[in-house]
Amino acid sequence: MPMIDADGCLINVSVEGRDGGPTLMLSNSLGCTLQMWEPQMKALTQIFRVIRYDRRGHGKSNVPPAPYTMERFGRDVLAILDDLNIEKVHWCGLSMGGMVGQWLGANAPERFGKLILANTSCYYAEPTKWLERIDALKKGGIAAVADAVIAGWLTQDFREREPDIAAKMKSMLLATPVEGYLACCEALSTLDQRELLPEIKSPTLVIAGRHDMATPISAGELIRANIPGASMTIIDAAHISNVEQPHAFTDAVVGFLTQR
Repeated sequence: MPMIDADGCLINVSVEGRDGGPTLMLSNSLGCTLQMWEPQMKALTQIFRVIRYDRRGHGKSNVPPAPYTMERFGRDVLAILDDLNIEKVHWCGLSMGGMVGQWLGANAPERFGKLILANTSCYYAEPTKWLERIDALKKGGIAAVADAVIAGWLTQDFREREPDIAAKMKSMLLATPVEGYLACCEALSTLDQRELLPEIKSPTLVIAGRHDMATPISAGELIRANIPGASMTIIDAAHISNVEQPHAFTDAVVGFLTQR
């Protein structure tokens, strides 16, 4: 896996799949590494060249000091594409990855074909939840919030049915550098990208989880309603819908990206 320099921050990047195929870039949720996309990789790499990466502050990427911003996350993506000499990609981002996708769709439209914005939001009317999480992180590290985060990521039914997958997701979360996680939470506490949405001209699919409390269907509907021509699919899952309903998620992604 290459390490790509984005303004002095080394970003861990993985490129797999079909040489000469269309390129798809995947972007993770807060507290996840590029490994969160494993359930999709077998199917996606048969059709696409797939780029995954660890966001700054996560996984094997560097953890530069705060503050982080959506613009900074977006410019990291453009640095990756420039380094790989890739002009244009499709985008699939979940949660925080969907927020970065909104910034990119509005600010670098020439670099993106179709956009998939999954389990995400454009705006938090009330920052209290983030401020409480930041406070808990400063006092007790990621372990202090891990159980509550996992309960939001995956439904109770799924956690009981697939304890090994739930445990693996929790391990991924706990391994996240606390400084990087904190800096991302601070960026999210002031999120408001509503004005960007009408600027997005790429064909866009919004995916929402029926049981997602973190970014509920109403958050997805706000995005869909404000991006010209966007469509929406609802999956029977909580927040990390690609892990909880991997087949439904993959089918939605492949169907949208391959339709004429």
